[in-house]
Amino acid sequence: MKDTYTTIAVPVKGEYKEKGSKFIAYSFPVNTENEIKQRLAELRKEHNKARHHCYAYRLGAEGDRFRINDDGEPSGTAGRPILGQIDSFGLTNILSVVIRYFGGTKLGTSGLKRAYKEATKDAFLHAKIIEKIIKDQFEISFDYSVTSDVMNYLKSENITILETIYDKKAIFKIAIRQKEIPKFITFIKNIVGVKIIKL
Repeated sequence: MKDTYTTIAVPVKGEYKEKGSKFIAYSFPVNTENEIKQRLAELRKEHNKARHHCYAYRLGAEGDRFRINDDGEPSGTAGRPILGQIDSFGLTNILSVVIRYFGGTKLGTSGLKRAYKEATKDAFLHAKIIEKIIKDQFEISFDYSVTSDVMNYLKSENITILETIYDKKAIFKIAIRQKEIPKFITFIKNIVGVKIIKL
């Protein structure tokens, strides 16, 4: 199971100009289609005088969910080159939008492809590219008598504790790297009185 992916750390901006047309590229790290819709709405509002808002995105650790949009440009001249740069940099969980302000001179299909590609590439060249680990969240509850066993294990395996509640039992909310989950489940099953719920 692949439990890492490559994306950008923070939003970035790039630019490309040709024959009076200005191409402004924005790239955002995203996790959901709702985030994508929100980012697109924000850019349409900010650049409401631009003629085209073309974009591509990829989602998922395997990058298996994607979409391209030429937004009125000739088919294949905008969204496809943008996606090509996303793939060239090996990125996923990313949205790239290129906004075009028309300069009065037509660029032709090859000129458009080059412009959308170069604008996107310029944004990525300014980006900090990072590897992210996919983690699942669990809630575990246990008797205080086994606290030291649980704590020692969590510490030794570098498992992130998100929240602790001390009531009749100890309740921990934790985040675990996906490939470490089977090992963790085996450990938990060997301790008396521990309950686990996937969040």
